[in-house]
Amino acid sequence: MRKVIILLIASFCLTASAKTGPKDSKTHYAQEALQPYVNSGQLAGAISVFYHDGVQETCCIGYADVAAKRPIRMDNVFMQCSQTKGFCGVTIAKLVEEGRLSLDDPVSKYLPEFGELWVLDGEKDGIKTLHKAKNVLTVRMVLNHTGGFPFEISAKRSDVRGGGWSGGAPLRQTASIAAASPLMFEPGTRELYSNTGIDIGAAVVEVITGMKWEQYLKKEVLDPLGMKSTWFWPTDKQLKKKIELYEYKADAPAEWREEMAWEQRPYNDSHVFPSAGAGLWTTANDQLKFYMMLMNLGVGQNGVRILKEETVKNILARSTRPEGMSGYSLGLSAPVEDNENAWFGHGGAWGTNCSVNWHKKELRLWVIQSAGGPQPWSAAVDKAAEKFFAQSFDNSGVDAYTGRMK
Repeated sequence: MRKVIILLIASFCLTASAKTGPKDSKTHYAQEALQPYVNSGQLAGAISVFYHDGVQETCCIGYADVAAKRPIRMDNVFMQCSQTKGFCGVTIAKLVEEGRLSLDDPVSKYLPEFGELWVLDGEKDGIKTLHKAKNVLTVRMVLNHTGGFPFEISAKRSDVRGGGWSGGAPLRQTASIAAASPLMFEPGTRELYSNTGIDIGAAVVEVITGMKWEQYLKKEVLDPLGMKSTWFWPTDKQLKKKIELYEYKADAPAEWREEMAWEQRPYNDSHVFPSAGAGLWTTANDQLKFYMMLMNLGVGQNGVRILKEETVKNILARSTRPEGMSGYSLGLSAPVEDNENAWFGHGGAWGTNCSVNWHKKELRLWVIQSAGGPQPWSAAVDKAAEKFFAQSFDNSGVDAYTGRMK
């Protein structure tokens, strides 16, 4: 009976903790920085979140849809593009943690078609010169962009209707096409940003788990964290309130853009194939849940543990690349040396970004849907962040799961 009572009390405390949330900082640094650009129409709308050890500044300014005068909100869906890569990194990290995978395993252990690879030496008059790859391609390499793969395979060309990262091919087919195509360099010797490599990592997850990668992601990460608005196929209802795309102009109002070549409408029909390199829709509220988990070293705001502390510290918050290359871990931009000033996270092609510092329990989130053009407000937002993080806040009464995990 005593154990039952203790469990009930713990459950009650956890539920109460999850509802408490961070304190409002009562500051408006981002709004003050962005308001002139929204007033002029140069910036359609944006979401900014600054967070420090249980205290948060949240700024939703301008419009998700300028023509409809629909204000931008934390629960509006948007395309986070390459921020999807970090989600793949977490699924790989889980399998490493469980002993089901080593980062230095050959990819061919799980996908036999990668047993023999060829490297492109050059091309003249349409004839390619190749040599057989000398280095073994590892799981680590495909996740940190040192595998030698191009940005996308031919089946995902953005200039073909239905192509792009949410069209073109399933993950296993993407991996097979990549294995049959020449590498740009010897595996592990250089870095080249590649959606393809991340997709290969997701295909490895499918082999090990026996599940579709997106279903494994949902079961092990999205559902436990309560990320109910994050998925590869947003509903029609969600899309009616999505954050619209805008092309920015110098000293002129932003112009609405219907779609981008890499992400073509319709966004949720049968032509959409999940890509681990890019393509996951989400909301600012859901993104906070994911990145707070990383900042808390594996524990979500709701108290659910996704990864062990050491897993996050050693293979997500720190570079896994060879010495001399810039920082990148498993689908996440990460520092070469981890210290109290080290941030890790990722950005997306439409201008989104989120990064965290687990040492100081700090987070910066930024959401717009940019179709290109100048962004003169960036420096002002950076200064706003400096002001926020330089300030001392009273975080008394803030519960453990808002980011104060020791």
